Amino acid sequence: MGTAAALAGRVSVPDPPILERICSPQRNANATAPTDELQRGRYTRMLRHLILVPTEMERRGLDLILAPAAGPDCRVALCGFGPVAAAARTAHLLMEHAPERVLLVGIAGRLNDRLTLGEAYHFERVGCFGVGVGSGGEFVPAEALGWHQWPGNTDGTSPHIGDQISDLISCAAGGAAGGSRADLLLTVCAAAAGAEDVRLRKQTYPAAAAEDMEGFAVAFACRLRGVPVGIVRGISNTAGDRDKSHWQVAAALEAAGRLALQIMAEAS
Repeated sequence: MGTAAALAGRVSVPDPPILERICSPQRNANATAPTDELQRGRYTRMLRHLILVPTEMERRGLDLILAPAAGPDCRVALCGFGPVAAAARTAHLLMEHAPERVLLVGIAGRLNDRLTLGEAYHFERVGCFGVGVGSGGEFVPAEALGWHQWPGNTDGTSPHIGDQISDLISCAAGGAAGGSRADLLLTVCAAAAGAEDVRLRKQTYPAAAAEDMEGFAVAFACRLRGVPVGIVRGISNTAGDRDKSHWQVAAALEAAGRLALQIMAEAS
């Protein structure tokens, strides 16, 4: 992940964020709101699009780019940094807003050179690295041990979830043009610190093209609620390269924002 300093001088940062002011649902006197929301003096309504962004730094970089999507049926919200915060916050926002679809937008590190720095991709599936047994070269993921992270509901409304979630929202036009579609995004608890970390990730998930820290958690929460979810990540750096002078955070965020707009337009 990048830092706020990485964007200094390259991304215009409005204050307060435009999307937080414009995309927030507008009050409708004829609509009803949940009792607990009314008691707290707040109002919510069903959204068409809920755009989730992990960090404030990423949201500032995306704010102006995503402004064309602003409206009463679209909201941008922080989901938090890392899988634990992202899962809990996403579950809360799904209950609060009941969106028709969710789109996670942010930056990620590439695990190989098949993805281009400064460009954005929508991922067809997302996996989880780190839940299982052992560490390093001895790590075995949960599903390989016969454990599902979620066993599924007895009534069949929520299928079981293992170490990967497929069927994410895609971008038909972008995929047809080539260059914006990627296969597997790997969600980790700690970003790769060097080449050995990258090797171990690829050893377990050879198809993984990039790593992030929220994708699987957001998709997990959405899958439990039956809400379609898509993931767009701009490639800001090569995983394992901690020299931020090599990173392209601003370009990656701009590309991610534009691809997110395309996906939402095609979903309309």
